[in-house]
Amino acid sequence: MISGLSLGTLVVEAATRSGSLITAGLAAEQGREVFAIPGSIHNPLARGCHQLIRQGAKLVETSADIISELAQLTALLGVESAALAPSKMQPFDYSGFSSSMLDKDHEILLDALGFDPAGVDVLIGRTGFKAEVVASMLLILELEGRIESRPGGLYVRNRTRVRSGARF
Repeated sequence: MISGLSLGTLVVEAATRSGSLITAGLAAEQGREVFAIPGSIHNPLARGCHQLIRQGAKLVETSADIISELAQLTALLGVESAALAPSKMQPFDYSGFSSSMLDKDHEILLDALGFDPAGVDVLIGRTGFKAEVVASMLLILELEGRIESRPGGLYVRNRTRVRSGARF
């Protein structure tokens, strides 16, 4: 199984009966770390992640959570990994992060989102991007805190970042 080739498995979205949960279960059986990103309680694709967290998966809010955990694991295994050494990690400074730092496709998607809630199908229609591309970019934008998911599969810009003075 692919889960056996890595130190850990991260589940980003999973329904309560999904292949992602099967892979996570196999990873746990193989002694690998299982990580999960929590989501909205209204999103059915977040329920699998919530289930994993209840069963002991590590809750992940940032990539630093995974790097920290894996650095501890590699230290226990006696593996030297400069890339995972917590002392070498520098926190990323998001101040001054602007839309000019986004690639063009992400900018197009943010422009298509506007300031009113929109679903994936609407964004596909507005951008002409394929569904998997839109889904991937929405996840990245949500992890960066630029957008939020809402009930009913809708997405909106994160207005708290706008009010706090962050620039897009």
